Amino acid sequence: MVKKTLIGLLAASAATLALPAPASAADEVGWILTSEVEPGGRIDAQVYTGMSHGCTPAGPVTSAGFTAPITMVGMGNWGRMGGSTTAIQRPGKYTASFPCQDGRKAVGSFTITGTPPPTTTKPSTTKPKPPTTKPKPAKPAKPAKPQVAVKPAGAPQTGDGSLA
Repeated sequence: MVKKTLIGLLAASAATLALPAPASAADEVGWILTSEVEPGGRIDAQVYTGMSHGCTPAGPVTSAGFTAPITMVGMGNWGRMGGSTTAIQRPGKYTASFPCQDGRKAVGSFTITGTPPPTTTKPSTTKPKPPTTKPKPAKPAKPAKPQVAVKPAGAPQTGDGSLA
């Protein structure tokens, strides 16, 4: 009984090892993109072209959430390339991508924080109805009350000037 179980486990393990990896895992490009940014904030992108999971960009990083595409430039060791741009003002979730020289496409996502502006609705095409009742006539304004009940007579009493 134990021998049959071990043979079954061995066969299942061998079958698992023989399965090829999904094509999407082999085509995935490892790169770094700012994940969350304020409206109008800076978005950074980096890729390491010298590592097995990176790629050499064949064009700029583009997105509807960018004010301008990111042009990747060399920045140091391991084939590090990077660049930055500014986020647009409209909050939401956006995707960014760039083509690789080996034919792959790098895709990432980021979020511009904040509350999206309300959606605009079309104004009504019907005209408002005029009021059916006559407006009330305005009441005459009451005269303003004086600040003090009794007005003082004579010159003000300011003292003799000895403290000045």
